[in-house]
Amino acid sequence: MDNINYGRTIKRLLAYFKYYKFKTALALFLVLVSSAVSVASATFLRLLIDDYITPLLGNQNPVFDALLQALIILAVIYAAGVISTFVSKRLMITISQQIMKRIRDRLFDHMQKLPIKYFDRKAHGDIMSHYTNDVDTLNMMLTDGLSQLLSTAVTVLVVLGTMLYLDVPLTIVVVLGALAMLWITKTVGTKATQHFFRQQESIGVVDGYIEEIIHGQKVVQVFGREQKVMEQFARLNDRLFDDSATANKYSNILMPINANLATLIYVLVAIAGGAMALSGWNAGLSLGIIAAFLSLSRNFTMPIAEISSQVSMFVVALAGAQRIFNLMDEQPEADEGRVTLEKNQNQDGWVWKLEDGTSVVLKGNVEFKDVSFTYDGKKQVLQNMTLYAMPGQKLAFVGATGAGKTTVANLLNRFYDITEGEIIYDGIHIQRIRKADLRRSLGIVLQDTHLFSGTVAENIRYGRLEASDDEVIQAAKLSYAASFIERLPDGYETRLDGNGNGLSQGQSQLLAIARAAIANPPVMILDEATSSIDTRTEALVQKGMDNLMEGRTVFVIAHRLSTVRNSDAIMVLEKGQIKERGDHEQLLAAKGIYYQLYTGAFEWD
Repeated sequence: MDNINYGRTIKRLLAYFKYYKFKTALALFLVLVSSAVSVASATFLRLLIDDYITPLLGNQNPVFDALLQALIILAVIYAAGVISTFVSKRLMITISQQIMKRIRDRLFDHMQKLPIKYFDRKAHGDIMSHYTNDVDTLNMMLTDGLSQLLSTAVTVLVVLGTMLYLDVPLTIVVVLGALAMLWITKTVGTKATQHFFRQQESIGVVDGYIEEIIHGQKVVQVFGREQKVMEQFARLNDRLFDDSATANKYSNILMPINANLATLIYVLVAIAGGAMALSGWNAGLSLGIIAAFLSLSRNFTMPIAEISSQVSMFVVALAGAQRIFNLMDEQPEADEGRVTLEKNQNQDGWVWKLEDGTSVVLKGNVEFKDVSFTYDGKKQVLQNMTLYAMPGQKLAFVGATGAGKTTVANLLNRFYDITEGEIIYDGIHIQRIRKADLRRSLGIVLQDTHLFSGTVAENIRYGRLEASDDEVIQAAKLSYAASFIERLPDGYETRLDGNGNGLSQGQSQLLAIARAAIANPPVMILDEATSSIDTRTEALVQKGMDNLMEGRTVFVIAHRLSTVRNSDAIMVLEKGQIKERGDHEQLLAAKGIYYQLYTGAFEWD
């Protein structure tokens, strides 16, 4: 983060303005008008003093008509400036909000294309911090800071040109003072920058920790670890405090220093101008020019002082923008597959459309051939695994935690790609199949269910959005979720919030099973799908799953041996290898690992 590329980040931000060229051009024009009005009012002061007020001094019968006309012109100039400033700021706010909407859309769209391994290695709170802290700081800069920065840049250039036209020596005095202000801004701002970068990273860490503790609050309280988590949070928060306090310390001293320098420059201009005029060294220097120059020096230095006070905002926004762009630059999930899934035109069901235009009927025939896999490139999770599953078969995987059971499901869905070997699906290597189509043909029920905010019916229909109400009810009955749904206050229209708050774990699991059932896939993966369900409910679910399994290939990952008894084949995994394979009766007769587990003579490590 400390190595932020200012030029590249700013260039990428400015690229978003190309979508709003007309509005941006109009806003810039109005900023130019506003700056020109500011300069014109200062230069008009010289004319007012030298050409209208001075001639009236000592006049026995002064006529104020010309002066009145000049004041009216000045009022019109100020009115034009006010209108230009108002419209330009409104335009910049509109443009900024449109840019922020586009950035949020792109950020979220890109996140949907990232591989599962990205979310496995990143704290969810840190990812959320991109949408909250980083986007908010960038929004603040674009909405408030950018218009002021543009106005300052244009004003400074116009004022500098005007000052050079009026008097070069006094311009040099002002410019030298401004250079001192810029040098101080750069020196102090650089120190602030380093800590603002660290601040944004620390915010992400703190948010990640908070999200983790909120998610595990029950565990924290059950084990009485409140004091421990408070101590850990205090350490993370202290680090955030140190970075924020140091950054803001440097940032907040800029405005007072530069404001005092601006006042000093104002005084120096007055002294230098008066000395030049009285000494006769600068004969063309009139009282009106000195008065105009004093006003112009203010217009020149004060915007610089104000912008320097917002260095913190710009630095934090750039740090946030860099983090946003870093997420956007994350490599999306690669997909070299060309085989697609299409409706069978001749009969019910689906077919795989191959690269050459031919079709293969989707049956759910799955085969692993000498499959090996590692997550980190070091430790082998699966080693030379070979298995086959015929359509309609129910295959079960049992084994200790870390034996590789869930990895089988991850590889079949291509959340991760195999290191060695082949996975063949209906005679097609799964790497030839487009990932979206591959996953469309698979149904999966995870141990950790996730329900979305919405009605019960909408959560079931998530498996197939076009499903009718009757199909939703049928899927609920199939999974034996219908009985408890009908007892809810509004039945299928009962709204769920916060990942199914108000439902038991077993009820949430039943809804997840119904969601998989309505998708009607040829291959079903049940990853500890009944782990949160009581024994009675489990028996009901098993009946529903038996109905669902007819004509489908089913992979069951389970710790409870009772859930795999009726499987066509049970595979006992140990350290990524299949140690035993057979049905329940065969494995009991073999009196190996499965037999010892079933009889209680052996337990997983």
